[in-house]
Amino acid sequence: MLFSAGKKQTRIVNAVENLNLEISYGSVLGVVGANGAGKSTLMRTISGILPPTKGRIEVHGSVSTLLALGVGFSQEMTGRDNVILGGLAAGLSRVEINAKFDEIVDFAELREVIDAPMRTYSSGMYARLAFAVAVTVEPDILIIDEALSTGDAHFKVKSLNRVK
Repeated sequence: MLFSAGKKQTRIVNAVENLNLEISYGSVLGVVGANGAGKSTLMRTISGILPPTKGRIEVHGSVSTLLALGVGFSQEMTGRDNVILGGLAAGLSRVEINAKFDEIVDFAELREVIDAPMRTYSSGMYARLAFAVAVTVEPDILIIDEALSTGDAHFKVKSLNRVK
């Protein structure tokens, strides 16, 4: 379907149609498909970032997402400040963040650079910190969309083991 508004044309695409999912607690689900198939749209809708255009989404439990590398992180802030920001955004109190801080930094293996600005981090370091924050808040539902594609092999294995 193609709509024209003046000189600009907009293409309307149904990314996800007629989908019913029921996922049991403790399950792992992989969503596989070609580029443009609607995988990211589905994950963004489940996580509440995008509203469904029709139908409804019911999610029972807390959701943590890794949909894009370091979304929500401030490049000018330190890794430490971004851990605090990420924890607060996930609904943790400062007391809870402080209690989990060492676990997050140690899992990310970034102790030596945690007080450096995020703009000095490599994409792999960014991914490690984002993943460590996301899993340490202990969500009921963790949605990951290619966030670990930039990490090294060691951290990918470590991350998969953590999710299990």
